[in-house]
Formats: sequence, structure tokens, C-alpha cells
Amino acid sequence: MRADLLGEPIAGCAEALAVVDGFDRVLAGGLLRPRAGADAALAALADAVGGTPLGSLVAEAAEKAAAGAAGEDHLVALAGARVAILGSVHDALVARLDEVTGRTRGAWPDGGEVAQQPANLLAAARSWLADVARAGWHGMDHELVAGAAPVVSVMLPDTGLRRLATLLDGFAAELAASCPGATLERVPVRRWADLWSRAMLLTQPGAAAGSRITTGGGATGASTNGGSVNGASAAGTSVSGASGADVAAAAGASSTAATVTGRLLPLGVDLNEHATAVQAQIHAVLEPADGGAPRLVRASVAAPKPDTVVGMGVWQLLRPHMSLIAAFSEGRAMDLVDMPITAEGDLRWSDDKARRSEPADPFAAARLVLPTATAAFTAPLARHPARIAELVFLEGYKVADGVLELAGGRLVVDTDRIPSASPLTPEMVWASTSCIGLVRWDAGAFTLQPLAVEATVKKKATAVHAGAWAGGTADKEGVQAEKAAAEAVTVLRERAGRLLRK
Repeated sequence: MRADLLGEPIAGCAEALAVVDGFDRVLAGGLLRPRAGADAALAALADAVGGTPLGSLVAEAAEKAAAGAAGEDHLVALAGARVAILGSVHDALVARLDEVTGRTRGAWPDGGEVAQQPANLLAAARSWLADVARAGWHGMDHELVAGAAPVVSVMLPDTGLRRLATLLDGFAAELAASCPGATLERVPVRRWADLWSRAMLLTQPGAAAGSRITTGGGATGASTNGGSVNGASAAGTSVSGASGADVAAAAGASSTAATVTGRLLPLGVDLNEHATAVQAQIHAVLEPADGGAPRLVRASVAAPKPDTVVGMGVWQLLRPHMSLIAAFSEGRAMDLVDMPITAEGDLRWSDDKARRSEPADPFAAARLVLPTATAAFTAPLARHPARIAELVFLEGYKVADGVLELAGGRLVVDTDRIPSASPLTPEMVWASTSCIGLVRWDAGAFTLQPLAVEATVKKKATAVHAGAWAGGTADKEGVQAEKAAAEAVTVLRERAGRLLRK
């Protein structure tokens, strides 16, 4: 790894993020009566995309917004510019990581047919989002936020609209928990602007179904040259036309037209937990049966959960839904046959298309196979610095004060991402000699999330995985945690059963 490149600044990145921050502050204050300085921030957003097909459209939208007269089409244009700028930053960061790791990356496929969606429901969602933007985070109240509920309830039964409906539902729930906005002391400005802009683009017909939607002339890709950010257009996202409805929005969910057959080598598990949901994402390398180059893939499983189920209890909620969890816990590979896969490298897991194979050491796979694996391209609308999670294998480093020093570079270790339902601890990371992890981008710097480490224990090399307890454990500490979690889950299921019978 060229770790020395991790700390070098990327030309244009800071400036692009500053433009986004300026627009986010305007959005927080509301676009109905823009606050002082809003005109300058909106003009900067327009200037950032001035050299792209979005230029004239966003310039007009910025002018209207500064005067408090922005219509829905103008707000879509502003959201598109914001997403394009962040996509440009994402591309530059990923290009730097590819340079650091020497990894090759596949190209995003051309879009297929655009699925038809009910225009009235998309318009209703867009209208609510426009009202929220006009009020701003400090101007929202319960009546405004409640306007999302009827739209969401009608959208949810439609599978083609479920992604947007879920996003709107979660976004509205966060806003409702913070109402009234006038009393807020701290606002998650970047997060809420991310949710708003993504939702606004998903209200464009076909955005959730196809990889690319255009209604006008030529397209422009994100200009990333040697890891620099040039302009602010989005790679693979066509941005053309003359109205907000013509802003091309890229897909949030890639299609599953392809299938793969081969041997799957799981390397690590990333556990994401929320008060009402939990997800395990298994990062792996697939060796195609046809002898093609290995490729990085992911397999995810999610389940709803009560907020009282924590720790080992979350694994109990996930295990019944994916055989891969047990295989990983046992240190085994899996043989796949015609498993559906998205263009982003996400396996649409089906247990009947997979079977357990021979034992496979994740660290051996990380040493031998991972360096030659090809990474998938990120879906255009999903291109955001927060989405970066690049699988890497590191060894030969030294650890000091929570920082890995290797090959002339430094990488901060984010131990807060280690799940509590895990035998892996920060102390083990500090004592480790090699590590499988995810390189992320956080607070303006690359960080490392450990998924597994090798350390010398009693003069013997020992591997410890963050997801080691996923399929169950014989470890004394893990058994106790498993028992306590099982009791909590059993009680909750009994209570739920009684409620349903009543």
C-alpha cells in the first residue's frame, strides 16, 4: 500500500465541501425567507457547476432561491447540484484509495429501461420536501412534518416506490423528534441536507429504478484527474435539460440483472445497529467459477428490532435469515450458483443458491486473493464521501496513540465502530500485527474500521473477528451474553404473540 498518499490533500476537495456546507446552512435557515449571506452561498453552488450542463439551470435556481421565490423545479436543480458536488468529492477520494491500494475498479453499466411510477405520488412527495426546504430546519413544526405520513402510507405498498417511502418515513421521524425547530440548539445540518437532497432526486420519474435518467442532450461525468476535483458534475450522472424535472438523477438501487457462480471467501462483518433495526454486511471476495478475476462483493441481511434488544441479541435476530452468517462464524467458504448480484457488487442473497464449502482462513484469503480483486463502481446517486468503505488488508505496521503507522503513512483507527457483541476489543487492535478492515472517510481524513486482527497471544498467532459471535460461540463471555440476550428476545416474542392473539 502507498499509505504515504493517505495524508496528502486532494486538490479541490476542501473547496467543494465548503460549497456544500454553505448551501446546507442556507437550507437550515429556510428558503422562503433566506437569511443574510444566503445569496453568496447559493451563487457559490451555481458557480461550482457552472462548467457543466447543469450550469444555467442551477444559476437560475440559485437566483430564484436567493429571492425566496424558488419553485419545485428550482429546488430539484439545487439538490442535483449538491449531489453532483459530493459525488465529485467521492470519486476523487476513491481514486486516491485506488492509487493507494493499486486496485482496479469496474465501470458502471449503461442504464436500461426506466420503470413507470405514479407521477402523482412522486409529485406529492416532492411538494412536501419543497415545503420542508422553504421552512428550513429551524422553521419546521409538527404540522409540517406530519404532511409526509399520508404520502408514505400510500407509497409503501408499491415496491417501486418503497425506497423513497422508507427514506421519507425515516427523515420525517427524525424531524418530528426534533420539533419545533425554533428550539433546536444543535442541528445535524449535513445529515438532514443529505436526506433531503437524495429524497428530492428520487422524486424524479425513474430515479429509483434505472442507473441513469436523461431527458435532454449530452451527459457529463465527474471530472476527477489524478485524484483532484475539477468542477462538480457527477460521474455517470447525466445532468442536462432546461427544467428541474429534467435533472438526471442516478439510481439509488442498482438492478439485479446479472448472476454469479463461484467460491465466496468471507473476510469480515460490519454490523450496523439502530434503535429499531439492525444490519450485518459481510465483505467478501468472489472467485468466479469461469476463472475470471476475483471481485469484491458484499452480502447484507437486515431485520427490525425492539430498542431493548442489544448486544448478542441482534445476532439472534439476523441468523435465521442468512446461512452465510453461520458459515462465516465457522470459518468456511461458500459455493454460489447463479446468485443474483447488483452492479455495485451487492449479492441479493438466496440460501437455495449457496452451500457451505471447505474451511477458508480469512487472513490467508486477504493476503493471497484480496490484492488482485476488482472493486465495483458505486451507483451514481449513492456516491457520497460517507459511503466509502474500502476493504483492505494491512500488516507490518506499528500502533501508537490510536494511529497505525505504516509505509510512511498514518491511519487513524476508529474503534468506536467495533460492535459490542464481539470478542474484538480496542486493546487487541493496539496489540495486533495484521488487520482486515474498511478504510472510510470521516471528518476530513481517512480512518480505519477494524473487522479482524491477528495478534500474538501466548506466543501463538491468534485471529479475532468483530463478527466472530455472529453464528454463536463457545467462548465463556460470549455464552453468557448469548444467554442473557436469548432470554430478552424470548420474553419480547411471547409478549408480541399475546398482543397478536388479543
